[in-house]
Amino acid sequence: MSTLAHTMMTAARSADSGLASPGELDRYPYAEAPAVDRVGIPAWDGGDPELGRVGRRAAGSRGRGLHGQLVQQLGQMIVSGDLGADRPLVPEEIGQRFEVSRTVVRESLRVLEAKGLVSARPNVGTRVRPVSDWNLLDPDIIEWRAFGPQRDDQRRELSELRWTIEPLAARLAAGHGREDVQQRLADMVEIMGHAMAQGDALTFSRADSEFHSLLIQVAGNRMLEHLSGIVSAALQVSGSPVTGCDRPNETSLGHHGRICDALAAGDGTAAEAAMRQLLTVHPEVERVVPAPREH
Repeated sequence: MSTLAHTMMTAARSADSGLASPGELDRYPYAEAPAVDRVGIPAWDGGDPELGRVGRRAAGSRGRGLHGQLVQQLGQMIVSGDLGADRPLVPEEIGQRFEVSRTVVRESLRVLEAKGLVSARPNVGTRVRPVSDWNLLDPDIIEWRAFGPQRDDQRRELSELRWTIEPLAARLAAGHGREDVQQRLADMVEIMGHAMAQGDALTFSRADSEFHSLLIQVAGNRMLEHLSGIVSAALQVSGSPVTGCDRPNETSLGHHGRICDALAAGDGTAAEAAMRQLLTVHPEVERVVPAPREH
């Protein structure tokens, strides 16, 4: 096993056990946390019953700080529909109920406003915005939708979007011929192979995510590059062990390897075809993209 594969698998196991490894981000915010690790949020007795539900939703906010936790909690509640459109959000009430400062509330609402979830206007205050105003390409919103009542629609839409983006990215990436990138992609395939052999679905998922993000980033199209976060989020919500989806398999690994081979050969057509095959057999895409007909 290469040093890179060993490092990545060790880091994934550390994260899975709840230990923070250097430079690691918690990208699985919906995994249920032990009760002793949860943020102590007072019940909203006598207050708004909808906002009071947040105590049961605060699972993945560890390590995010008060500001990040509040963004996470309010964001989930808005996307899930617990806080409906045009619902007023009173900063003073939020600060009191969550026992955070006005600065934390203010900064959290600014983040949610940037995502299109809320709007703040003079003499009107801060209100929840309708779904049509949300930035549906924001990775946080993608995750919140994928683990809420809209999970089926979100995963279908992500699958359709990947089918549009990634075959083109594979074709374009084949024309760049960067050896360092090709080696990194090959490293990810190696890591995925080792992870699958050991039944380590978490490491497989993370290597898979890096593979697809890197491929888009080297396609040479800046607009496509901005969509790499969407693909990463799609893989997190459709392929991670948290969702209980099908485990990695030899077919998927083989298609990744063929993409690498096509890139090394500078064959854009083969790279695109291999990516289409990979997306077609993916369990989340198979429902919306028909398999190619045999003639």
